[in-house]
Amino acid sequence: MSGNAVRLEAISEIINQQPVGTTVPFTEVSTSDIFGENVFSLSVMQKRLPKDTYKLLKATIEAGAKLDASTANAVAAEMKSWALERGATHYAHVFYPLTGLTAEKHDSFYTPDGKGGTLAEFEGDTLVQGEPDGSSFPSGGIRQTFEARGYTIWDVTSPAYIMENPNGTTLCIPTAFVSWTGEALDKKTPVLRSMQALNVQAQRVLKFFGTDGAFVSSTAGAEQEYFLIDKNFFYARPDLLNAGRTLFGAAPPKGQEFDDHYFGAIPERVLACMFEAERECFKLGIPVKTRHNEVAPGQYEIAPVFEFSNLATDHQQLIMVNLQKVAEKYGMVCLLHEKPFQGVNGSGKHLNFSMGSANAGNLFDPGATPAENAQFLVFCAAMIRAVFHWAPLLRAVVASASNDHRLGANEAPPAILSIFLGDELTEVFESIAKGKELGSRKRVMHVGADVLPEIPRDSGDRNRTSPMAFTGNRFEFRAVGSNQSIAGPLVAMNTIMAESLDFCATKIEAADTSTPKKLGAAVEALVKEVYLECENVIFNGDGYCDEWHAEAAKRGLPNLKTTADALPVLKTKEVQDLFEKYDVLSARETESRYEVYSEQYTMTINVESNIMLKMARTTIFPAAVRYQGELAISLANLKDVGIDADTDTLTYVTKLIATMQGAIKALKAAKDGEPEGTEAACDYCRDTTIPAMEALREVADKIESVVADDLWPLPTYQEMLFIR
Repeated sequence: MSGNAVRLEAISEIINQQPVGTTVPFTEVSTSDIFGENVFSLSVMQKRLPKDTYKLLKATIEAGAKLDASTANAVAAEMKSWALERGATHYAHVFYPLTGLTAEKHDSFYTPDGKGGTLAEFEGDTLVQGEPDGSSFPSGGIRQTFEARGYTIWDVTSPAYIMENPNGTTLCIPTAFVSWTGEALDKKTPVLRSMQALNVQAQRVLKFFGTDGAFVSSTAGAEQEYFLIDKNFFYARPDLLNAGRTLFGAAPPKGQEFDDHYFGAIPERVLACMFEAERECFKLGIPVKTRHNEVAPGQYEIAPVFEFSNLATDHQQLIMVNLQKVAEKYGMVCLLHEKPFQGVNGSGKHLNFSMGSANAGNLFDPGATPAENAQFLVFCAAMIRAVFHWAPLLRAVVASASNDHRLGANEAPPAILSIFLGDELTEVFESIAKGKELGSRKRVMHVGADVLPEIPRDSGDRNRTSPMAFTGNRFEFRAVGSNQSIAGPLVAMNTIMAESLDFCATKIEAADTSTPKKLGAAVEALVKEVYLECENVIFNGDGYCDEWHAEAAKRGLPNLKTTADALPVLKTKEVQDLFEKYDVLSARETESRYEVYSEQYTMTINVESNIMLKMARTTIFPAAVRYQGELAISLANLKDVGIDADTDTLTYVTKLIATMQGAIKALKAAKDGEPEGTEAACDYCRDTTIPAMEALREVADKIESVVADDLWPLPTYQEMLFIR
């Protein structure tokens, strides 16, 4: 059998595939009818719960009030009844351990009744608390293997939902996950704690503007980028199967240089998959809004509208699960790795962040006259200060081995944390801080064709190279990786905003604010102080250019280029004190995150290097040697008949094979030399193992570019990215 038999079979399967049908009656039921149909939402609870119970529950969800046991019992009874009506046989406490993935423990509603039958049971204590094994999840030293007890605790602020399966349905209950000692073993608990801290400090500021009282929550909407490739290609690539990215692969003749995929017409098979994935999201109450082709071939995006941060975090996990599950039905695999293909754009998860309350509205909305909007100026100044003082922490919470491939490349912001404000807002702050004249700007645009109406012009342009860009009424944290939970970034952003608002509130409280004029003067003084201290973090230019890296260094802005550089920030006293002060994470909980994420970094590099060695030895090297042998035989045969053929190709291939053998030995030696100790292992991976991996890939990709196509065993970039 020829070396490319698997490739040819995969291509044949794709070309000859039949259109994938769907069991979803898209034309029979409207989106408005199905939206939230599988969610035990507030509207469902209002219809089913006693008025007093519903009122108490609503106060917990919207204002952070405590929930008592009697309320939990009443909710559990109706939740069980609602789930059984929808065919549920089991319930699952769903939680988010430090793996960054979704975990769930399923239990049956039914227990023997002692009379040969069963009885459906689900009480308040069962709803509120579960007990999964806590020893097999990463804990960073908080739990040892022999200390197994862990608890899941019902998060009443995130609604329960029904997850459908062809053979049944399950009631899913979002929960927090803590150890027997009460320490957070998950992603959700710190999110809820940080939201509580943010509310406390925001209320101190809002009382000066008469908009305090209602719970202030951060809100988030994360744009999810992803790749879709045919499953036949996926299963023919050991690197994709085991690492989620291609560890080898020569550049195709055509990449993304024509920009012809971005916002292009969506292929029919892909669009069918998108429709069904969105429909599944709608049934779970996930407000997905946008879909389109992304820049790289085979890359796409889905984006929801804003929700409270804890709910947005849960829904973001469900979006990833749905994308992967539905893609399989259409014979595809959804790749969520930040950089599955070298040389084309990777995938991010742009985290749009804002905050507000029922009384105050969106606190990052500048209004028509931002220079006169004192409340906005305080909160915007707090954000500027937060990013300036806590940039290393923001870099640390998006650090991973996979995101290192993307940050700083031409589709992602650099590892230097800066803020883009746009021209108008920059002028506003400059006028307050430095007395510069505030220019006037047209807020409408006429484009020169009479048939086109005038349109409103935003207060600033967009800057896709900025890691933290103001985009009209929110800040867009563009450095988050596509495969990451948004929980970590939200915990950091909530907490640093709480700290910064604490600073702002303390300054205003110390000033004379007895009249509106004096309050205005206090706000002006605060904004001036913050801007003059933190203006170095403002950058409205091209974050990709080399000049910015040099300029950022002059400004004293940190540039933590890799995960090994960034994660030690979590061990610093400043960061641990920050989280402890606002009751978000104890010092032990913060350090545990460092241990877990560092271990994930080194394990990822070790797994990838193992795969590279195996593929190089058993797949790429044999293909190269076969081609070398065929060339040698052909040249010998030509020489036998008196023809002197050019031996340059044989010489080149022989040289590449020798280089590859050396690169294999070097990578094996690098792996064998890894030191003990968390930080030392991370540094070693960065400085030794990864360069050895890159050297092996470089020579293997050159071999792919010269070996005869009928001998090459792996699906190529050209095939995976362009055959759909």
